Amino acid sequence: MQSVKPLEFHPGTRAPEFLFALLDACLVLAGAEIAYVFRFEDFTAWSNSTLLLVAFNTAMTALLFPTLGIYQSWRGRNPLEMVTLVTIGWVAVFVLGLVLVFTTHQAHTLSRLWCGTWLVTSLALLVTLRLAQYHLSKQLWRRGINVQPVAIVGANPLSLTLIDRLRKNAQSGFSPECVFDEDPQASTYAGGLPVIPSLDGLADAVRTRSIKEIWLVLPLREEARVHAVLNAFRHDFVNVRFIPNVRDISLFNHSVSEVVGLSAINLLASPSADPRFVPKQIFDRTFAALALLCLLPLMLIIGILVKLSSPGPVFFRQWRKGANGNEFQIYKFRTMVVHSEDAGQLTQAKRRDPRVTPIGALLRKTSLDELPQFINVLKGDMSVVGPRPHALQHDELYKDLVNGYMFRYRIKPGITGWAQINGYRGETDKIEKMQGRIAFDLYYIENWTFGLDLKIVLKTFIHGFSGAQAY
Repeated sequence: MQSVKPLEFHPGTRAPEFLFALLDACLVLAGAEIAYVFRFEDFTAWSNSTLLLVAFNTAMTALLFPTLGIYQSWRGRNPLEMVTLVTIGWVAVFVLGLVLVFTTHQAHTLSRLWCGTWLVTSLALLVTLRLAQYHLSKQLWRRGINVQPVAIVGANPLSLTLIDRLRKNAQSGFSPECVFDEDPQASTYAGGLPVIPSLDGLADAVRTRSIKEIWLVLPLREEARVHAVLNAFRHDFVNVRFIPNVRDISLFNHSVSEVVGLSAINLLASPSADPRFVPKQIFDRTFAALALLCLLPLMLIIGILVKLSSPGPVFFRQWRKGANGNEFQIYKFRTMVVHSEDAGQLTQAKRRDPRVTPIGALLRKTSLDELPQFINVLKGDMSVVGPRPHALQHDELYKDLVNGYMFRYRIKPGITGWAQINGYRGETDKIEKMQGRIAFDLYYIENWTFGLDLKIVLKTFIHGFSGAQAY
């Protein structure tokens, strides 16, 4: 459903990311100028092909780098991984730029020496900035600034070792906050930290102290306690890591990271920073930019028809949850008459809904009302393919009714998805429909490949623009 509200201030978390992306774009531009002076020994005007390549690469750096996880926190992680990710991102941008100038038949005027020098110079600038930022962050963490508190589950010799390492390695950016264990003798291995004897007490501490890291230091046999913790925090956007002694066991198909020299199995963590997702991030931005460029005339016509259909704005905007629970405004073409509902109420669109305008009915039937969401993809809020984002009121309703509901927000929501091409779209008037949709969403997350994304996009083009469930 749709209820149009006036624009209101909503606090976000994207400002630092935007500033870092802008700084990286400036370094790319500076690298191009340095390489140009090195190659031609003057500041003469750039050729059209040079301007095209520089403008494209600068813009793509600002658009692509945030999606690769380059601006995520690197606390406790190997800086070599960061350098590798920056290198992959910059080389990918450069290759896309070369493809552009070749397809526009302007490559013959480019200097190959300048291109090579620019590639190396900008990479050196980008890597230098990352390493300087990492060194500065370590200095701040060492002084207790911007340190991430950690709740430790389990009081045993290994947890005592972990607490000791965290205290000795303040530059890791993590600080032990408390220990949860029901054993009356837990304080023996708590290292002087406060001991929380109940799971409810741990949940309260995590939420009131804004703890985003929960580390399970438990024997592998304590499966019941692991499940209890996972269930207690299934609605919270926290990282839950399992830190066992893995030296004598083999692990297959697990997400494993290293924190302060100890192996940690990620039980609940966002998979979007996985290097396997790099092709997806590149595809999203490129596809969205091309789609908006090609569909602009159609979108202008739709905008005019929406404006003429009934009084009100062209676009419908609503807050939705994105990756890791970060809220964003989703864009659609308005398909309903302007109306209001009681606070906290949200009525889904139904078949022959009187609120839907005639042009709105056509847009909803063909899914053309979703086209403005390519703007969300270009901004980095959404992906072309992923679980569909639901209204915030529906999130509150279904998170306790459908197992695994909130895990779908560990990745970016999509314009289309595995659930949608398998028949789960439109109104969810029964709990079974939502359960089916979530099951397909979780299958997509657990079995994602770039090939699966391409398959979903292709099936959406063939079958997805209309259907009996679209109204």
